[in-house]
Amino acid sequence: MAQERTSQITTTHFDLRHTFESANPLTFFGDYNHGERTLTYPAGRTLVKVRFFGDSRKGKLIITGGNAGLKKEVIARLRLNDDMEKIYAIIATDSFMEHAIKKYDGMHVTLNNPWETTVCFIISQYNNVKRIRKITKSIVERFGQDILDDNGNVVAKSFPTTADLAEVTIKEFMECGAGFRARYLKEAAEYCSSSMDLDKIGRHDYDSLKEELMEIKGVGDKVADCIALMGYGKLEAFPIDVWVKRTMERVYFKERT
Repeated sequence: MAQERTSQITTTHFDLRHTFESANPLTFFGDYNHGERTLTYPAGRTLVKVRFFGDSRKGKLIITGGNAGLKKEVIARLRLNDDMEKIYAIIATDSFMEHAIKKYDGMHVTLNNPWETTVCFIISQYNNVKRIRKITKSIVERFGQDILDDNGNVVAKSFPTTADLAEVTIKEFMECGAGFRARYLKEAAEYCSSSMDLDKIGRHDYDSLKEELMEIKGVGDKVADCIALMGYGKLEAFPIDVWVKRTMERVYFKERT
């Protein structure tokens, strides 16, 4: 049996678990093994497998089945080239932020496929992480394409494309647990496969991009910011959900709204 190829990435200020659990798209369709400290997720028709060694200050990621393209995918997806020392210096403005940085050192914002991000955050509306993950995984398993290993065995499903999901009925989305979001998912898939080039609009500035994204049914202000941030890397975006709002009011505005 041929030995599996591996590649390695050295990391600083990176923590795989904190990043996975931070309610970004990987949280909803990737799989993290706490004991083995491994993350697997589909990237197109490839299954990415990474294992983390060390700690948040200094560690390494081992990519199984690695090649130059896959290594670049992991670096880009996990934003491993971000200068976290510089970022922490900028955001460490008070004791609350200093405590958060210390507790969650190495948590990264991820950079994902815009369509994956759109689907995940349409599903996120009025939902919790456990249910978002259950619905998203159900959609991937049911409508994604087979990902095969070198022996032709099915090892995972790809994240369904706009064209894949444009063929799905509202009833089928409902069967995946989407609820009222089923109609939004159907309309978004049809619109993004026929009338919007998600890659092309990524060239726009943040304000123009957000305006374009809100043309998609089911994408409001907060969801558009999530897509802009985690689908396009627009760091100007600042998604505010109910929990962020409550925390900001408690910490900075003394409960004033």
